[in-house]
Amino acid sequence: MSYFVTGGSGFIGRFLLPKLFARKGDIYLLVRKGSVNKLKQQLKDMDAPLKRIELVIGDLTKDNLGLSKKQQQELNAKVKHFFHLAAVYDMAADLEAQLNTNVDGTRHAMNLAETIKAGCFHHISSIAVAGLYPGVFREDMFEEAEGLEHPYFRTKHDAEKAVRNHCQVPYRIYRPAMVLGHSKTGEIDKIDGPYYFFKLIQKLRKAFPQWMPMMGIEGGRLNMVPVDYVVDVIDHIAHKKGLDGGCFHITDPKPKRIGHVLNIFADAAHAPQMNMRIDARVFNFIPGAVKQGLMMLSPVKRIRQQIMNDLGIPPGVLNFVNYPTRFDDRETQKALKGSAIKLPKLKNYAWTLWDYWERHLDPDLFIDRSLSGRVKEKRVMITGATSGIGLATAQMLAEAGAELIIVARKQAALDETAQDLKQLGARAVHRYSADIANEKAANQLVADVIEDLGGVDILINNAGRSIRRSIALSYDRFHDFERTMDLNYFGSLRLIMGFLPGMAERCLGHVINISSIGVLTNAPRFSAYVASKAALDAFARCAAAEYNDVNVAFTTINMPLVRTPMIAPTKIYNSVPTISPEEAAEFIKDAIIRRPQRIATRLGVFAQVMHALAPKSMEVVMNTAFNMFPDSAAAKGEQSSGTREPSPEQMAFASLMRGVHW
Repeated sequence: MSYFVTGGSGFIGRFLLPKLFARKGDIYLLVRKGSVNKLKQQLKDMDAPLKRIELVIGDLTKDNLGLSKKQQQELNAKVKHFFHLAAVYDMAADLEAQLNTNVDGTRHAMNLAETIKAGCFHHISSIAVAGLYPGVFREDMFEEAEGLEHPYFRTKHDAEKAVRNHCQVPYRIYRPAMVLGHSKTGEIDKIDGPYYFFKLIQKLRKAFPQWMPMMGIEGGRLNMVPVDYVVDVIDHIAHKKGLDGGCFHITDPKPKRIGHVLNIFADAAHAPQMNMRIDARVFNFIPGAVKQGLMMLSPVKRIRQQIMNDLGIPPGVLNFVNYPTRFDDRETQKALKGSAIKLPKLKNYAWTLWDYWERHLDPDLFIDRSLSGRVKEKRVMITGATSGIGLATAQMLAEAGAELIIVARKQAALDETAQDLKQLGARAVHRYSADIANEKAANQLVADVIEDLGGVDILINNAGRSIRRSIALSYDRFHDFERTMDLNYFGSLRLIMGFLPGMAERCLGHVINISSIGVLTNAPRFSAYVASKAALDAFARCAAAEYNDVNVAFTTINMPLVRTPMIAPTKIYNSVPTISPEEAAEFIKDAIIRRPQRIATRLGVFAQVMHALAPKSMEVVMNTAFNMFPDSAAAKGEQSSGTREPSPEQMAFASLMRGVHW
């Protein structure tokens, strides 16, 4: 008994081959000339019986698969089972590419099977041959298919039609459902079906606690089976007598709706469940012309495209949300009777699929996440670069090989810092002494940098001033509010406005503003500081909308409390949880790599949500903290009487609200 296999290196083929290895007989594998070494390595990795395997150089797009007369003669009457697995399975591929492989390739394979007098032609078709048939599609149905406009549906239907109408040797047809990864290892080689929604699930997991209920879509029923079940069924039926001419659905007899499927994977990922699900069929009541008109509007198209790109979902996938077809598999089940082959339950292996995807196929894994990749040949300006967060960030960027522009008020500190940064590996270090709270100095800084270097690619507005003083002690200190605004808002704004024209002209730029968690928590005693940072946050949100189409990004980092010289005067901070400047620099690294609009801790996001949902309750919490943590002696204008240890109550509250300014 010998086998001929096309598509042996494909996803299904890689799992079917070991089944054939376990049986007796030689195995002939079709391979393109340029893929010989790759297939040899795959066979070696499989620990395949190489003495029984012969690689046959050929081409799916040529008649008789491009085999010479001599090759055909050598195979004559030797092949008992001819497995045709090769096909294009890409919902985004164009019609011509799919016609060449799926339809013409099937004809060429079928012709070769006839020429060499193969015993049986095993055609791996797909449930796609049913198109969008509204109802139950049986294994004996074919011509009844509807909605075959999609290239993949059409070409799979035409390929099977060619086998049914023209195959001159006995044949068997297999129609697998959507093929998932291996139920025991999770292995799969491409993103498809429910995998398109894994990024959405991952984002929900990162943004919300698992217990929080989410809104989702119910949708149609997705028919999915793991690849190991597919190959077990094909191998069993292919070698069972008396089934020639049959068609076999390799499907789930009880498919689940999209909403249920997503919840199974959300549970596997420890992400929130979509408990409130809207039946997608309600959108069918909207006239098609209205939906099409809305989709043609430029803002709607751009928003839809942006969301799809962020989630990695091809636009065409949403057309199948209301998939209408069910599949009967009674002939398959009859053939499997007594074989012990059973379809595993999705909920039992969903975690395996998720784990494999997150470790091997998550698109984020293939993004250049090295800081050096992002800052190579980029000019990066950091204000307040000689201490605290600014210094830690400059050191991190120097090690990544960035061209640095460091700004601070003291020239001596700048000179010393520049020397250290060069030793760390900075491509270049340019230093400018300036007080950006001063309008004239800030404007001169912008002019000098543009004249000397041509502008800035990444601007990190880090320099800032913090004042911890209750409003009651600030009635006669209006200058507190003026000086925080001069530096935190107006100083940063002058630099942004100065460098923004060049960024927009080059269609390349990134502004990173170091804000505070206090903007999200509305921390008492920081009204001047929080107001100045909130102003900058609001400006960045507006600017992001205006510059989105010219590739200029704005990122706000709502930084938790950082142990820097700026907080040193407040002695209570010596006993409350803080992060180090190096940890704060990691936030900035993340901003440079991902270019998100906002970066904040979970506590900060939670506080913002609670302020929106229950503002009065949060007001009580903040007032409790206000009364628990008094003004410092310096804020009162008094002489410090020494360091006072915080009470257990203060320590407990500060630990609970980790990173918040009090």
